[in-house]
Amino acid sequence: MARPPTAARRFAARVAPGLARLLLLFVVAAAGGCASLRYYAHVAHGQVALLAGREPIERAIGDARLDGTVRERLRGALAARRFASDRLALPRNRSYTSYVQLDRPFVTWSVFAAAEFSVEPLTHCFPFAGCVAYRGYFDRAHADRAAKELGRQGYETAVRGVAAYSTLGWFADPIVSSMLRGGDDELDRVVFHELAHQLLYVPGDTAFNESYASFVADEGLREWRLANGRSAADDEAAHDDAFTRLVLGLREQLRTLYASSQDDVAKRQGKAAAIDAFRRHYAELRDREWNGDHSYDAWVAAPINNANLVPFGLYDRWLGAFAALFADSGNDWTAFHARVRDLARVPQNERDRRLTALQVRPDERVH
Repeated sequence: MARPPTAARRFAARVAPGLARLLLLFVVAAAGGCASLRYYAHVAHGQVALLAGREPIERAIGDARLDGTVRERLRGALAARRFASDRLALPRNRSYTSYVQLDRPFVTWSVFAAAEFSVEPLTHCFPFAGCVAYRGYFDRAHADRAAKELGRQGYETAVRGVAAYSTLGWFADPIVSSMLRGGDDELDRVVFHELAHQLLYVPGDTAFNESYASFVADEGLREWRLANGRSAADDEAAHDDAFTRLVLGLREQLRTLYASSQDDVAKRQGKAAAIDAFRRHYAELRDREWNGDHSYDAWVAAPINNANLVPFGLYDRWLGAFAALFADSGNDWTAFHARVRDLARVPQNERDRRLTALQVRPDERVH
C-alpha cells in the first residue's frame, strides 16, 4: 500500500493527537502498581502500533498492489460506514475509514477466567471502561502467559481471538485485516456494532453495552441488506442464535449443579456428563435442523470449561428488550438511541428492571 515519505511523518501525523490520552492512562495505571503499569504499557504499545499503521481506505483501494478482493471488500465497508451515519444515526467520524494490514490473525486476544465451580467470570476494572469480564492483549503470547498465571491461581481459563474492537471514540479506529476473516455481512455487522459502542457505553454494565450494540448491528445489517436489494433473512445469524441458546442452556445447567449441596467429586462428574450431553444435542441439531452446518464443530470438539461459556449471553441478554424499545420508538433510530440513553442514566438495578419489563422472546420481535 502507498505510504507517506517517512514512518516518522506518519507517526507524528496520526498518533500525536492521542498521546495525551495514553499518558493519562499511564498516570492512572501507576497508582495500581507495577503489574498494572506493565499491562497498560503493553496496551499502549499495541494501540500506538495500530494508529501508526492506518491507511485511509480511499488511498488503499487506489493502490494496485492491494489484493483485488480486499479492495472490493473495503469499498463495500466504506459504503456501509456511510450508511451507519446516514441511516442508523451512528457517529459520523473517522472511525472505520482507514485500514491496517496486520501481521497476525487477530487484532487482540481476550482472556476469560472463572472458578472451577462457578459460571460467573473473574472481572477486571479499567479506567473509563469500568469492569468487564475479560482482559485483552495485543499479543497471543502475552494472553497465554496471563491465562497460565490465572490457571496457577486455580481458575479455568479461555483465550479467544478478537477480530475487532472499539476504543469507544477515543481514537479513530481502523478496519483491520482480521475483520475480513468472515463474509461481507460479518464485516458490516462489526462496523455497526463498534460504532454503537462509540455512541453509547455504560462503564461496568457489559450485558447492557453488548446487547445494545448487538441489536444495532443485527437490525442495521437487516436494513443494509434491504437497502442493497437483498433478502433481510440471514440463515447464519439464525444458527448463531440457536447455538447461543444451546450453550446458555448448558451454562444454566452447570449453575444449578454448582449451587447444589453435592460434594466436589459429584460436581465434577455432573459437569462432565452435562458437557457430554451438550455435545450430543449439538450434533443432533446440526444434522437434523441446521442442514449440516459445521461452523461450530471446532468449538464443540475443543475442551469446554466455565471460562469458555463466559462470552455467551453477554452479547444478547437484552436483545429482546432493545427490539421492543426500537418498535416502541417507531423504528426511528434517533428516537431509539435517545431512549437507550435515558436507560443508561439510571442506576443499574433500575435499568435491569426496565429491561426485564421490555424483554420479549426472539420470535416476538417486531421489525
